Amino acid sequence: MPELPQRIWSDEDWERIQRGYGARDMDEKWDVFTEGAVVFLHRSWTGYGVFEATFAPVDGGGWRIVSAVVERDPERYGGTDDAYDCVMLELVITAIVLGEPAPDLRWKLVELARRKPRSAAAPAGLIQHSALGLRSDS
Repeated sequence: MPELPQRIWSDEDWERIQRGYGARDMDEKWDVFTEGAVVFLHRSWTGYGVFEATFAPVDGGGWRIVSAVVERDPERYGGTDDAYDCVMLELVITAIVLGEPAPDLRWKLVELARRKPRSAAAPAGLIQHSALGLRSDS
């Protein structure tokens, strides 16, 4: 991915990210697991891998994404926009795995999605649900 999230996750965040996240029901759309320093984000219904993000420690503490790849097969993932993918990657980790509300990331995702003609007039809630699903504990 040419664009990567710039967030530095705390050591505590990284510990939580390493535990991953498994969709608990049909309304949740993401499964997340880690092998070493690589975090894999898969769609829960299909099992398709969409993102792989490699994390590295940051001097002074914390972790950041240093490289990532995204699926470009339109049969598996419809994303083709680098900025959208960057936000989606960060949002899944932030909102789904860590359970943070992430209103700024959610709004940015909606703005980027609305650049596509078929989503231009879609309600923000529909865009977010379509991309992220619903956490069963939210």
